[in-house]
Amino acid sequence: MEINDILKLIQAVSDNELTSFKLEEGNLKLAIKKQQETPQILNVTAEAAGIPVAAIPSQIPAAPAVSKTAVSEAEPIVSSDKVITSPLVGTFYNASAPGAEPFVKEGDTVKKGQVLGIIEAMKLMNEIESEYDGVVEAVLVNNEDVVEYGQALFRIR
Repeated sequence: MEINDILKLIQAVSDNELTSFKLEEGNLKLAIKKQQETPQILNVTAEAAGIPVAAIPSQIPAAPAVSKTAVSEAEPIVSSDKVITSPLVGTFYNASAPGAEPFVKEGDTVKKGQVLGIIEAMKLMNEIESEYDGVVEAVLVNNEDVVEYGQALFRIR
C-alpha cells in the first residue's frame, strides 16, 4: 500500500467519523466501526445565541413558580405536615376486596400502624400503614388510581 492510499484511507475515516478502523493486507481483512454518540443537551441563552435581548417579545408569559415538593398539577395541596406517601409505584386500593368497606374515610380516627390502604405492585399487595395517630383529614387518591413513589396518599391531622 502506498502513502497516497494510506492518506485517502485516513481522510475517508475522518470524513465518516469512524471510531475504529482495521486493515490487514494478507487475505485482506477489513473492520470498520462507528459508535453512536450520546446526545448532548445544551442550554443556550438569547445572548449566547447572538439574539439581542431587546428582540425577544415581552409578551411571553413567565412560567409559574413550582415548588420542589410538587408531584403533579392534579395533586391536591397538602397543608398538613402529617402526610402518608406512597412507598412504591403501583395501583392503590382503598378496600381489601371489590365492594368491601374502605379501610378509612375522611374523618376516621386512626392509630399508628393501622392499615389505610393497599398498593398492588407486581402482583403483590402491599399494606399502607399509618405512621401517625390522628384523624384522616383527606384521602388524596381514589380507588384503583395508579400512584407514583412519594405521591401523597393521606393527610392526617
